[in-house]
Amino acid sequence: MFTGLVQAVGQLAESSRYSIWVSYGDAWPNDPLVLGESVAVNGCCLTVADMAPSQIRFDLSEETLARTSFSKLKPKQRINLERALRLSDRIGGHIVQGHIDCMGKVVARSEAEGSVLFDFQVPEEYVPLLVDKGSVCIDGISLTVIEPNGNKFRSAIIPHTLENTNLKSRASGDLVNVEFDILAKTILRLSEPLLKRK
Repeated sequence: MFTGLVQAVGQLAESSRYSIWVSYGDAWPNDPLVLGESVAVNGCCLTVADMAPSQIRFDLSEETLARTSFSKLKPKQRINLERALRLSDRIGGHIVQGHIDCMGKVVARSEAEGSVLFDFQVPEEYVPLLVDKGSVCIDGISLTVIEPNGNKFRSAIIPHTLENTNLKSRASGDLVNVEFDILAKTILRLSEPLLKRK
């Protein structure tokens, strides 16, 4: 379980079909990562499978490759990292499982006063989960949905978030990992049988 508040930005160091090595610099010097722990990597919950100085390896399954943008990563690409939530932590973002629903795409990036606006596009089947002022997780970043229009929506990114996440280097056309709000998914799933009766 995570909150969507990125704690460190690493870089892709090496990749193969079923694994990636991520450099994470000097993040967490007083609380080192351990083998087997869960880390949200661009929003996807992955297990630390191997370690080297300032690098960690994550193994990827076919399901993970099918639902995420990991197969499209390029060397030195910025990667958002968040360690699992402790029960005593503040939940500053929203409840994030690290279970990616689909890949989305950046369709526009524009400057606004005090923020940068990102427009995202997701597959049509996920339109019912786009709620104005609701939550969505993009590459592990807890964001607010603004002005959903069909399968597109906008988010306003404040300077701190831009500087401390991979959004700093994101541009139109880039693929992103998307996890929709678990509350919205649960409500929709539970209400489907009732809607079909009408």
